Amino acid sequence: MQATTYGVIQLLKEDLSMKKKVLSLLLSTAMVASVLSGCAVSTDTGASTGTGTTEATDAASESTTETAAATGDEEEITWMFWDDLDATEDLITKGYKEVIDRYNETYKGKYHCNVITTNLEEYDTKLNALVAADQTPDVFICNPGPNLTQYVDAGIAQDLTDILQNQESDWYGTFTDGIFERITYDGKIMAVPTNFAAACVFYNTDIFKEAGAEVPATYEELLAACEKIKAAGYAPISCSAGTTWCLSMVAGYLCDREGGPDNLQGITDGTLDWTDPTFINAGTKLKELSQYFQETAAGDSNDQATANFYNGEAAMLVQGSWAIAQINGNNPDFEDHCGVFQFPAIEGGADPNRMIVKTDNLVLSSKTQHQEAALALMKMFTDDTAQKYTAEVGGKIPVTGVEIDFDKAPKQLSFIEDILANMTGTFGFYNESLASVEAGDVFDNAMVDVFLGNATPEEAFQKVQDFYDKNVR
Repeated sequence: MQATTYGVIQLLKEDLSMKKKVLSLLLSTAMVASVLSGCAVSTDTGASTGTGTTEATDAASESTTETAAATGDEEEITWMFWDDLDATEDLITKGYKEVIDRYNETYKGKYHCNVITTNLEEYDTKLNALVAADQTPDVFICNPGPNLTQYVDAGIAQDLTDILQNQESDWYGTFTDGIFERITYDGKIMAVPTNFAAACVFYNTDIFKEAGAEVPATYEELLAACEKIKAAGYAPISCSAGTTWCLSMVAGYLCDREGGPDNLQGITDGTLDWTDPTFINAGTKLKELSQYFQETAAGDSNDQATANFYNGEAAMLVQGSWAIAQINGNNPDFEDHCGVFQFPAIEGGADPNRMIVKTDNLVLSSKTQHQEAALALMKMFTDDTAQKYTAEVGGKIPVTGVEIDFDKAPKQLSFIEDILANMTGTFGFYNESLASVEAGDVFDNAMVDVFLGNATPEEAFQKVQDFYDKNVR
C-alpha cells in the first residue's frame, strides 16, 4: 500500500503553476488590535515571538495552551496553529500537541515552544495581524497557493532549500517524491509539509442501506441517491456554507468534472473566462445539489457540518481525508459505519478520476532569532514518530518514507488509498489555485451567492470575471 501512496504524491507534480502577486500584509493599528484580542497564547513562560516585542500577544491572552512547563532557562520559540490543542477531539490536532509536548520535554533546559492558537475561520486574519505587528511566529502553519505566496513575496517565509538539502542531515531525502511541488518558488522550497490529504465523499453505510441507496458513480446517480435518502428522513448531504471553502470545494469539483484541467489552466493563462459554459453548468449543478443539504447549511460551520455527519443526521459529507481524524476522534464507534467514495463523474464531462489534494505546511519566519530551535521543531513534525501517528492514528497520508502499519490505521484510510490508486491527476482547492487570496475569496463568495439564491450562476461567475478583468488581467 505504501507504493500506492508514493505514486499518488508523484502526481502532485501535475498541479497548476501559481501566479505570484505581492499582497500587502500591513493592517491598520485598529485592525491589529482587534484581531489579536481573539488569539489564545501560551503565556506560562512569557511567550517570546523571536521577532519583536510581546505586548500584543500578551494582551491577546485569553486562554493558555497547556504544554510541558519551561524551566525558565530555555531559548523560546512560538508556533501558530488553527485549532485548540487542549479542547479538541481531532486526532491530528492531538498528534500535533504530542509533538509540542515531546519537543518541550526533549529539549528541556535548551528550547521551549509556546503555542499561539485561534479558530480556523479567523486564522489568516490573526496571523497577518501578528505579521503587521512585527511579531511573526517563529513557525506557523500555512495552506499552499496564494496564502503561502503572500508570505513568500513579502519576504516573511524563509528559504529552506539549503537547510533541507544539507548533505550532513539529508532531511530532504526523507520526504516522498513530488511533495514539495506546490510549495516551491523559482526552485526555492519555502515550506515543509506535515501530511497529505485528498478530498472525497464520506458516507454513512447504515443510512444508505436503510434508504436503499447505491454508492453513486455519476452526478445523476448522486441525485437519485439523495432522493432516496431524503425520503427516508435524513439530510442527504451535510455541507457548510458558513465556512465558505467547504461549499466552494464542492463547486471546485463540479467545475473540474465539467471542464477538467483546462479550466484552471485557462483561467491562469488568461485564455478562458469565468463565463465559459463549463463554469455556468457547474454553478447550476451546485444550486441543484444544494437542495439536498441540511436545513442549517447556510449558517453551519465546518465543525457543525462534520458533526451532523458523524452523529448520524446526514448521509454524506464532502471533505478532505483530514476529516477522518475529526470524525473518529469525536465518535470512534462511527468508524465501522463510514464509507468513502470519490466525487462522482458528470456524464459527458471531463476525467472523473482527478482529485483535490493538499498538504498542511510549516513556514519558518525569515525574521526568527531562534532558527536552530525552530528547525528542531519542524524536524520533529516530520520524524518517524510523528509521521506514523499521522497515518496510524490520524488517518492522513505521511509525507516521508516511514513504514506504516496500515492494519492499525483508521478503516477510512484504506478506502482513500483504493480511490487514489485509480487517480489520474490532481488539483488544488479552487480558492487556493487562483491569482491571489482575494481572487479565492471572490470565488468562494460567488458560490455562496449561488447557494443562497442571491445570484444566478451566470451572475455569480460574472462577478468573478469582473474581478479578474479589473485586478488580474
